[in-house]
Amino acid sequence: MSEAVPPWAVVILPIALVSVAVVTVGFDAVLSAAAVRGRPGSLRELGFRAAAPLREVLRLLVQPSRRTTAADTALGRIGVVLVPVAAVLAGAVLPLGFRSLSDPTVGIVWFNAMEALAWAAVWLTGWGPNSALSLIGGYRFLAQGLAYELPHMFAITTAALGAESLQVGEVVAAQDGLWFAVWMPVAFFVYLLSAMAMSFWGPFGHPLGRDAAGGAAMELSGVDRLVFLGGRWLLMVVTAGVSVPLFLGGGHGPLLPAWAWTLVKTALVLAALVAGRRLLPTLRMERYTEFAWLVLVPATLLQALVVAVVVLNR
Repeated sequence: MSEAVPPWAVVILPIALVSVAVVTVGFDAVLSAAAVRGRPGSLRELGFRAAAPLREVLRLLVQPSRRTTAADTALGRIGVVLVPVAAVLAGAVLPLGFRSLSDPTVGIVWFNAMEALAWAAVWLTGWGPNSALSLIGGYRFLAQGLAYELPHMFAITTAALGAESLQVGEVVAAQDGLWFAVWMPVAFFVYLLSAMAMSFWGPFGHPLGRDAAGGAAMELSGVDRLVFLGGRWLLMVVTAGVSVPLFLGGGHGPLLPAWAWTLVKTALVLAALVAGRRLLPTLRMERYTEFAWLVLVPATLLQALVVAVVVLNR
């Protein structure tokens, strides 16, 4: 069970998540610039490339909001705001070392429920502007969710099964000595795929696809666009962070303190997800749905069965 944290941690949590997201965005910007212009020639140039997202933030802050005819502004705004809100609420069960803001007995269920809230948020964002291409982007995310959610649920359920608990702190405690990723590799791999899909990143970027002129974010501008895309990065940070207590032993590790191990492991998972955009091709949703239902669902069920047999024979 996770240790209690002081009340002011409620304020620190979103600040910490945003800080990690900013660093991740900067890292992605450096990789993107290196792919186009080659390696930076100096530390100053490296810093300039890493600061590109901050310059974009300043541009969006002064950009006027775009309006479309007969738009449902209220629902669109609710969708935009719900993306980062869902990410922060999901992060409430995320432990730093062995301490988390909240460690309810159904913490894994809470995390998955906030993912479902993100589904609604992206769809509302696509619906609100009353734009065909924007709505297509919203529906693409729903279709993507139907493809990745079942394997994802089986993956996180497998971790809970191994710990015999839905409490995130208990899952961490159960990995003292052996990480779940070692003997649940299928569940861990599927979780990483679903982490990219949840944040509509890399091969799962169809909801914001160029073929749909930006999809769900097509009509967003100014602060609305900043909040929505920032929420997308927060979703990636949180899903990467949750992989650490579920599969990578949480704060368990030699030499370093528990909180440091959590940060190191989270950074490595984030680096893998950022690299995934450059290593994996964008997938058509009908093909990924077929792959998910015919391959990933049976594979995760078989993984869960193996874990269940191990648990029953302890």
